[in-house]
Amino acid sequence: MKRDFLVEFIDLSFHVEFLKDSLSDLFPAWAQIITIEIGPSVRSKVSSSQIITLPTHMENICVWTKYDWPYSTGINGGLCWLYLCSSKASLPKICGSPGGPPVTSPRVRLGDGRHLAYKERGLPKEEAKHKIIVVHAFGDSKGFKLPISDVRIFASTISIARFPCFLEILVAKMRLENKELLKELEIYLVAFDRAGYGESDPNPKRSVKSDAFDIQELADKLQLGPKFYAIGISLGAYPVYGCLKYIPHRLLGAALVVPVANYWWRCFPAKLSKIGPSRLLPQNRWAFTVAHYAPWLLHWWLTQKWIPSLSNSEEAFSPSDVEILRHLDGPPNEEQGKVQQQGAHESLHRDLMVSFGKWEFEPIDISNPFPNNEGFVHMWQGCEDKIFPFELNRYIAERLPWIQYHEVADAGHLLIYKAAHCEAIFRALVSS
Repeated sequence: MKRDFLVEFIDLSFHVEFLKDSLSDLFPAWAQIITIEIGPSVRSKVSSSQIITLPTHMENICVWTKYDWPYSTGINGGLCWLYLCSSKASLPKICGSPGGPPVTSPRVRLGDGRHLAYKERGLPKEEAKHKIIVVHAFGDSKGFKLPISDVRIFASTISIARFPCFLEILVAKMRLENKELLKELEIYLVAFDRAGYGESDPNPKRSVKSDAFDIQELADKLQLGPKFYAIGISLGAYPVYGCLKYIPHRLLGAALVVPVANYWWRCFPAKLSKIGPSRLLPQNRWAFTVAHYAPWLLHWWLTQKWIPSLSNSEEAFSPSDVEILRHLDGPPNEEQGKVQQQGAHESLHRDLMVSFGKWEFEPIDISNPFPNNEGFVHMWQGCEDKIFPFELNRYIAERLPWIQYHEVADAGHLLIYKAAHCEAIFRALVSS
């Protein structure tokens, strides 16, 4: 016989995000009604269609479920274990705070009080004809180097301490045929550390939308004018998708370079949605799956030692990518050592959680941002890409005819780090 059952969690500090995820996403699948009791008098009922709002930290929490003793015990025991697993992420070490890393880069202060660190290249913005904001990839920073501006480009090493990173990129000395590309095209280029990376403050509420508005605020603080260009690389493409959705009126054009494709987007046919995960290494496939279905468990998953999580082995990359990596050398970029100095959870882990989580929209929901052809959106995809297979992004481009799709036959996920491809990306963006 089913009955109300009380389980007490005494003197535990539950985080709001964990409670929301676990109670609204997990328990409704099993329980008809859940009652949360905070202290002796405050109660809140939760159903499958509700999201509760609770204090940031709580004690003496009681969970009521409409199940008999053994099942209820199992549910609540599982909740307690999952909480303990997901609560190990240490607080971020905020740059400029007591005990935190020093601030060494120029930063802008956003409306919510957070700071974004940035780095400028190319012509002074007062002289430039084209102003471009570049959004870095997973595990990278504003210090990444593209083979477009100097005679030699020195190494940009993505160093992920304490766990392997699936995207460890080395960009080293490369002799360029056109060392004056930015000057020739009259480009001002600014890159910034996304929230939680490098010297930019973390954003616990980070989302596709929040990153898009971070870009808008950065442009306003730097006085780039009413419109600008945006380039997003790999996972750095989701903020650009956000710009196309939420602030298209601010864009002159955009480039999505080997953009993130969330394997769980509903727009993908069932057969197509299986292609991406099937080509990943098993440990990478599991990490992305955890990020999608149980983001609150991701920190534990990526730091536990029993099961391999993310891999940066050569098997994770295409032959063309491996060729690029093998022929690179040079001293490491100092800025890349700062990628996760504020903590892996607020930079790397949260990046995966947003990229493979539940978006507020899907790319095919985006309307043409340039209905009068006053600007263009380009998508660049390597046919050998093993992380985001070309079939996925080709499908999106076919559904959105306003995207100018460029498929590069002999390239993989690192196509932008080859000088010829990088130059083509910039020329196409500003020429159109």
